[in-house]
Amino acid sequence: MRIAMVAGEASGDLLAAHLIRALRQANPDISFCGIGGPRMQAEGFEAWWPAESLAVMGYVDALKRLPELLRIRRGLLERLKAEPPDIFIGVDAPDFNLGVEKRLRKAGIKTAHYVSPSIWAWRGGRVHKIGRSADQVLCLFPCEPELYARHNIQASYVGHPLADEFPDRVDRDAVREALKLEPDARVVAVLPGSRVGEVSRLAACMVGAIKLLAERYPDAHFLVPLITRQTRDIFEHELCQAEAQHLSVRLMFGHAHEAMAAADVVIVASGTASLEAALLKRPMVITYKVGGMTFRIVRRMAYLPWVGLPNILARESLVPELLQDDATPEKLAEAVARWLDDADACTQLVQSFDTIHDQLRQNNAEKAASAILKQVGY
Repeated sequence: MRIAMVAGEASGDLLAAHLIRALRQANPDISFCGIGGPRMQAEGFEAWWPAESLAVMGYVDALKRLPELLRIRRGLLERLKAEPPDIFIGVDAPDFNLGVEKRLRKAGIKTAHYVSPSIWAWRGGRVHKIGRSADQVLCLFPCEPELYARHNIQASYVGHPLADEFPDRVDRDAVREALKLEPDARVVAVLPGSRVGEVSRLAACMVGAIKLLAERYPDAHFLVPLITRQTRDIFEHELCQAEAQHLSVRLMFGHAHEAMAAADVVIVASGTASLEAALLKRPMVITYKVGGMTFRIVRRMAYLPWVGLPNILARESLVPELLQDDATPEKLAEAVARWLDDADACTQLVQSFDTIHDQLRQNNAEKAASAILKQVGY
């Protein structure tokens, strides 16, 4: 059996690597080829192009690299049509993969798309393009297959890989000991995002909230995980601008999970990190800022009253969301303080997060592999 795959980002590379391993456990003779990253290659994947060849940052970069991306897609399609695989699996990266899937499906090759685009949140019209492209969609969230069923599109719920990875409870004292924090310390984790644009928009607001919280809780510690030198420089600059260098703020290179696990409360930029905080059972305040025009466009196209994954999955406002003009230091600090001062509310929130964790824990890789093998008649 031969399976072709395309994964274009680090998250897709990891997801695909787990799927490859699960498929190999079911059938050791499967070979894999296409576009993938180092984790996929470590599982024996033959990368015709590396995953980073598809990496783009924003619309401007995408336009600049469009000729190169079109060349890669053309070369990929030529190779796959010349030697058709048993199935092609597009892992996330819908802007690239759905076009490839559509053309391969027309050529009689079975296709699957792994990770449903968020049609439940905005741009629901994409469901028609997905239906023309993929014979099957593998969904990470339980609400998604029903949406596809309305359009007669085969979809399988396979759970979320993070729910398998995270334990029911993390030993906060052990994490604090590793970070050299006192067991009874008051700790707030601050996650301004991984991209330069995110950190640039949120850093000043978050630093302002840190100052206000430090005045209210003089013994508080603040952990700020940042993954690049550039984002660290941005946050350090805002600390200097606010004359907050004297506060107990620890900038960390990565280690976001450890920072959240050690925290009493998390301030987090909207995205996957909010789901990670929920799986770690930590109270949080979700925040985000984008350009004014972008915010107005997205708001008009959105279908749900929430942007944070914990709230979307619970279908209720479990945690505060402070977006755009509401993302102020004062409102952030007050929302954090409410969690710090209300132990009963925190206990109730943990129970809701336990329910989400149970729903998402499905042995993701094994379930996805089973759906793929069933599709190819194995």
